[in-house]
Amino acid sequence: MFALADHLIHIEGDPLPRDVDTQQVLALLSSSAGCRPPVTGAVYGTLLNDRAALLALGDTMNAAPYKAPPKAPILYLKPRNTLAGHGARVAIPEDATGVEVGASLGIVIGRTATRVHADQAFDYVAGYTIVADISVPHASVYRPSVRFRARDKFCVIGPTVVARRHVADPDNLTITVKIAGRPAFVAGTASSVRNVATLIADVTEFMTLAAGDVLTLGVPHGSPVAQAGDEAMLSIGSWAPLCVSFIGDDARDGEQP
Repeated sequence: MFALADHLIHIEGDPLPRDVDTQQVLALLSSSAGCRPPVTGAVYGTLLNDRAALLALGDTMNAAPYKAPPKAPILYLKPRNTLAGHGARVAIPEDATGVEVGASLGIVIGRTATRVHADQAFDYVAGYTIVADISVPHASVYRPSVRFRARDKFCVIGPTVVARRHVADPDNLTITVKIAGRPAFVAGTASSVRNVATLIADVTEFMTLAAGDVLTLGVPHGSPVAQAGDEAMLSIGSWAPLCVSFIGDDARDGEQP
């Protein structure tokens, strides 16, 4: 079981995450302390679960190599090397002009989920978190490339896991990405092709999700691209925001991965 009462946060240097209330979260984050990811399970990204993303592909969905719109969820793994916490410094790859900062709702699984019916899906959810699903911009979504999506620190999670009881409607949340000097990027979970319950049901039809795993609802279409020197603040609803800064690839020499 993965269960929490309020907000789970893992401050850098602490041996374990803390389950704290909203005021304690704000106090801990005001100290400018870095965080580790509040969860340690597998993280699965979901592709093409945004209506605008499917619309943008247009007729190409019916051409090779796709041949038809997807009938089942398209997943990709964010491996362990990609995981980082609030305040992470993410290096822009030397061969890229920038990285896409995809803000996604992370669904944190509370107990083993296999062949879950949609009307029971929320019984398997412990809570929700913000996921900065970072990638090198690329046109093709066919067989997602590891080198575009699985660079070091390309999955920043946190700063907290918000308990399910605090989230009345996960399918109607506002997602915002702010990068200084640009208009805020605003999207929402309401634009998802599969809502939270349907996604859990469809994914667990063919694979088991374990307690502590994270399943993202998907990255909104048109997410902003960050360059070295940028700082991004990702927020969902009124939750504590997730902050990420971006550095040049040469600036990470000697850093801990």
